[in-house]
Amino acid sequence: MIGSAMRNIPTDLMRSFVKAIDGGSFTRAAEMVGRTQSAVSLQIKRLEDVVGARLFQRDARNLELTAQGRTFAQYARRMLALNDEALALMQSPSVSGRVRLGAPSEYTDSLLPHLLGRFAQAHPNVMLEVTSDLSKNLLARQQNGEFDLVVALHDDTHAGGGKSIHTEPLVWFTSADHFGHMQSPLPLVLAPPPCIYRRRMLHQMEQEAKPCRITYLSSSHSAIVAAVRAGLGATAMAHSTLPSEIRLLGNAEGLPSLGYLEVRLPAAESSDALHCLATYIGEHLGQTARSVADHD
Repeated sequence: MIGSAMRNIPTDLMRSFVKAIDGGSFTRAAEMVGRTQSAVSLQIKRLEDVVGARLFQRDARNLELTAQGRTFAQYARRMLALNDEALALMQSPSVSGRVRLGAPSEYTDSLLPHLLGRFAQAHPNVMLEVTSDLSKNLLARQQNGEFDLVVALHDDTHAGGGKSIHTEPLVWFTSADHFGHMQSPLPLVLAPPPCIYRRRMLHQMEQEAKPCRITYLSSSHSAIVAAVRAGLGATAMAHSTLPSEIRLLGNAEGLPSLGYLEVRLPAAESSDALHCLATYIGEHLGQTARSVADHD
């Protein structure tokens, strides 16, 4: 007789569960896993039956994890990462070559070092060349043949090409030790155009008639984070790339919602090495990102 200790958790159920967390809805999860919204909803129900716990609040207006859901999410991410790493390792003897990767600096500083380190262990014969820049600049440079693969942020989920791999909220934050966010007009720390974050922040502040002023301008991600920590103003970044030791801001402070951003992988997968890296980033980016529920 097979007892409860012998039950296995299907990885496809866990993957839809994690995508629902990262996307903030079953609809976004369905888009990322290539299923219908109703199919993802059934997957989540089946997953709850398997683990014997309710993972999402059913009466919440927004998708919200239960306490057990937050705990299980940590295990689900780890199990999916190990599953995908094992599969990648089995392919590594036949994969070699060079890949020129472009990515926004906030991703190369926060998420990609861990992901690329694990990719390098699984595929030791692939040489990676990584360049950081703004998403729009990276896409333009890719058109000129400078990159094989670009991790690009998009603020219009209905425009452009590429494979959607991750969707997450854009989040306001400021210094943990200063109170500049209480000033009016609101001091902002921004990157120069054509930064997607900058455009979204200024547009939403204007739409809601919230006065603001630019107090610090830099194209360097690390310089922007340092300026915010020093109390020069507030800014916003993708949720998974938030630095440590900061104060989160939102509606309670009178700041407008900034919505979601989509990460896409536009690439012509012309080699096995390129295909493997694109697949690896696509599978791991959402899993490595902090869950939306932890931010709420």
